[in-house]
Amino acid sequence: MDDPSARHRELSRLIEEANRRYYLDDNPELTDARYDELMRELIELERKHPELATPDSPSQRVGAAPSERFEPVRHHAPMLSLANVLDASEFAEWYRRVLEGLPSERLQAQPDIFQPPGKVRLAAEPKYDGLALELFYSDGVLVQASTRGDGATGEGVLANVRTIRAVPLRLRGQAPPLAVVAGEAYMRKDDFAGLNRRQEEAGGKPFANPRNAAAGSLRQLDPRVTASRPLCFFAYHLVNAEELTPPVVDQGEAFEKMAAWGLPVNRELLAVHDDPARIADFYLRMSEKRHDLPYEIDGIVVKVDRLALRDVLGAVARSPRWAVAWKFPPERAVTRLKRIKVSVGRTGVLTPVAELEPVKVGGVTVSSASLHNSDEIERLGVLAGDWVEVQRAGDVIPEVVGPLPERRDGSQRPFVMPGSCPACGEPVVRLPEEVAV
Repeated sequence: MDDPSARHRELSRLIEEANRRYYLDDNPELTDARYDELMRELIELERKHPELATPDSPSQRVGAAPSERFEPVRHHAPMLSLANVLDASEFAEWYRRVLEGLPSERLQAQPDIFQPPGKVRLAAEPKYDGLALELFYSDGVLVQASTRGDGATGEGVLANVRTIRAVPLRLRGQAPPLAVVAGEAYMRKDDFAGLNRRQEEAGGKPFANPRNAAAGSLRQLDPRVTASRPLCFFAYHLVNAEELTPPVVDQGEAFEKMAAWGLPVNRELLAVHDDPARIADFYLRMSEKRHDLPYEIDGIVVKVDRLALRDVLGAVARSPRWAVAWKFPPERAVTRLKRIKVSVGRTGVLTPVAELEPVKVGGVTVSSASLHNSDEIERLGVLAGDWVEVQRAGDVIPEVVGPLPERRDGSQRPFVMPGSCPACGEPVVRLPEEVAV
């Protein structure tokens, strides 16, 4: 597609649809890798053609607009999403940009924030795979709770959050007039397994993963449903830390303050170091330890420790410059693609699906994966009968990475999209400029 404007519209449509499925339907379809690929292409397109970067572009947003089923709640400060890095070189590049963004006249009055000189202290913690929440405490009492929404306005879920036993309804000790806390609602692995067992026994559909279960449980219209679900919570950010008296100065002090108020924080897995190499060591330890933790994590979050430096670094449209998510690579396994069948969606779209010999990937048995469309099959170069590499992208959605051509024995066959619909027998039509049929 040579028309930049048309490509921008298509990218925007795909990303907005992905946002809607992820944030509002709690049923993501795109993998994290594919979403990031689309977003990077959109941002690069807007860099080359600045006139396309309109205020309503997905590059300027975080998530999706709040559902009309819940009361909209304005955030105390924008709840931005985090930029991702995928390896040590990208992390080093992020750290370099942090250092470049700090020298300024505003820092001359506080030279002590560089410890040691030329380096910036970083704080790292696990990246929990759940649903982000913002909690408001007025004079120590929980008065408001909201989801991320579009970053500026979220969905009011106070009645549901009040059912989470880990969330204190009243802070302990000397609470300030206002405390704004961000954290993650999540579900422990064993609780998730128990919930799915009960779902199946009751004839219901099991949840795909703990993240979907947590998100779906929190966004219920009936708080009694939420109360029946085993939700947990970790606080990880004191939003109005610098407005307190005296102001909080760093991440460690914020954790101490929140813990003193009775909020659950994960102090045991907070790593604070002056040397970014030590943060890289923490990443490796977490990647090795992740399966032993009682909850799901999909990487680590690295933040500039001192809050004064965060103010200097600021943010871009979608994410803060002072924090980054260093995500784990998807876990992979090899299995045989037995055949490619065609699934007919509710709107009549035909989707090829890889039927796989069951294989364990990241602790979950995978037996099928969407191949999306015939163009994707051609891009991957897979044949029915191939040995293929599969992964759970974002540790959630099964996907075929590609074939192992060296293991072919001549029995493999190319896939051909049927000429008629398997469900109704009508002729299959592919619309111009569309990949779906």
